[in-house]
Amino acid sequence: MHLYGCPMTRSTRVAWVLEEAGLDYHYTVIDLKSGEGFKPPFINLNPSGKVPALVDGDLILTESAAIGIYIADKVPAAGLIPAVGTSERALHDQWCFFASSELEQPLWLMAKHTFAFPPDQRCPAVLPSAEWEFKRQLKVLAQGLGDKTFILGEQFTVADVLLSHILTWATRGLKMDLGDEKLEAYRQRTQARPALAKAREREAHEAALKAQAQ
Repeated sequence: MHLYGCPMTRSTRVAWVLEEAGLDYHYTVIDLKSGEGFKPPFINLNPSGKVPALVDGDLILTESAAIGIYIADKVPAAGLIPAVGTSERALHDQWCFFASSELEQPLWLMAKHTFAFPPDQRCPAVLPSAEWEFKRQLKVLAQGLGDKTFILGEQFTVADVLLSHILTWATRGLKMDLGDEKLEAYRQRTQARPALAKAREREAHEAALKAQAQ
């Protein structure tokens, strides 16, 4: 497998799942700030110019949730995802879709109108309503998590990778308070996993090698 990514982006989610699964993989850093994502050869892998992208043989995947699910299904012994056709799998996929479509989108809207969009395309007026929407979705997540260790119970899954990454983006990247002790404890619990530390080390190492070569 070959992962194309950039440190401190959604590609960390994929590297995390790969480390949890115990898989070997190649990692190529894409310098997003320099516009490398919109240039060949990467633009031929993902026309949106975004990371991550995973290449596995003839297969190219470009959405972090889909990539995580694909990896977890390839290594069922890692226990990162329930079996297809079970009620647990249905709930797992529900939380993956919730993470991508409900919980993350207000944060991404804030990011776009803070730094991602060109200055003339930013609309600061949307920021308060986006923060309000994120906090509303936090309540949904808190209710779903309850007193469980992970979102499905005692099994750590790809859904937890997505949720944990989003919560950390909110607290560290956007300096937001989750407003719920159980959610913060869940975030810290998942962020403390050794596989995540390995993923971050791998990304930092590859970025350093790229910088030295330039």
